[in-house]
Amino acid sequence: MNSDSDRDVKLESRVAAFIHDALGARLAEPSHQLQLLWGGQGSLYRWNTDIAGHETVVVKHIAPDRHADHPRGWNTQRSFERKARSYEIECHWYEHFAHRCSVNCKVPSLLGIHRDAHFNLLLLEDLKPAYPRLRYQLSIDEVLPGLHWLANFHAQFMHEAGEGLWPRGCYWHLDTRPDEWQAMSEGPVKEAAGWLDACLKNARFQTLVHGDAKLANFCFSQDMSHASAVDFQYTGRGCGMSDLAYFLGSCLDEEACREHEQYCLSHYFRYLQAALQRRTECSEQPGRINEQAFRWTTDMAQQLEHEWRSLYAVAWTDFHRFLLGWMPQHAKVNRYGGELANRALQHWPGEHWGSAFEESLEECLEESLEESLEESLDSEISSR
Repeated sequence: MNSDSDRDVKLESRVAAFIHDALGARLAEPSHQLQLLWGGQGSLYRWNTDIAGHETVVVKHIAPDRHADHPRGWNTQRSFERKARSYEIECHWYEHFAHRCSVNCKVPSLLGIHRDAHFNLLLLEDLKPAYPRLRYQLSIDEVLPGLHWLANFHAQFMHEAGEGLWPRGCYWHLDTRPDEWQAMSEGPVKEAAGWLDACLKNARFQTLVHGDAKLANFCFSQDMSHASAVDFQYTGRGCGMSDLAYFLGSCLDEEACREHEQYCLSHYFRYLQAALQRRTECSEQPGRINEQAFRWTTDMAQQLEHEWRSLYAVAWTDFHRFLLGWMPQHAKVNRYGGELANRALQHWPGEHWGSAFEESLEECLEESLEESLEESLDSEISSR
């Protein structure tokens, strides 16, 4: 038996013992691998058990490896430390915050956790029985359950300090991406990056953001009426528009994002206000001794919507800024993103904003689109 096989057998034995201890299971056997974690930092497996209600469970095996290859080549010490920290954050999230999520923002229940010097294990509820559908693109109506999930999540953690989580949620915010900022071509988005970041950081209304709310991290009920979410490595304080912009960009094409922008925003804010009102009513019920006092007024509702609507283009452009440094040929670097950047930067107090910068913004977008086209052609040619 080679060393890799021997290590796998030992790990499997330890996971089986972990499941036995956590659930009291007599049967614990691996079913299949769901996926490798980003950058080779571990794996996600489904296991079978004999426990009623948990006939299948999911085990997240986290083993940060400094020497693993980064899929995009950003294999730096800073990148590794950020990724390793993200898994610590996720463990903390499941231990201290996940239980506060209702069915309206469903997340996997934590069934057990193991930490040692070599790896961590998370034993999680398997969402597949209730949320079996994974999607790679959505129609405009199918977007609504995701908006409902985000709105309820943001309402549940409105004004939350998020102790032990990231001080700033989202994996792309400026403080954690100096290398990518340095790699950007000179232009208005790069020059305004600090201002974009400050707008989101200093927003009056702060909540916990998922931080990686792409479609791949959501699963849906069979009838597509309800959503649940996974992967809380970058959860922390922030503006809800960062999640919303990222989610919509991941599940709608460019034209659908442009055409249905106001439709999506209106539904999100309707869900958000209803969820905040429900939270207020729950906190006022007699006997709710474990519920933090929370009160939401009509004035606060109007102020929140006004502030966050004004930050939607800013949040989108903040992610656009990250892509321009990380992978400027990415498909999400498109004309709609350029339009939102132009809209956001109209409010930038930079001394040089004007027609010259608008032209520079258009030039940056053209360069990124040309690089994207060239990469697509190269990929097509090499695949023949």
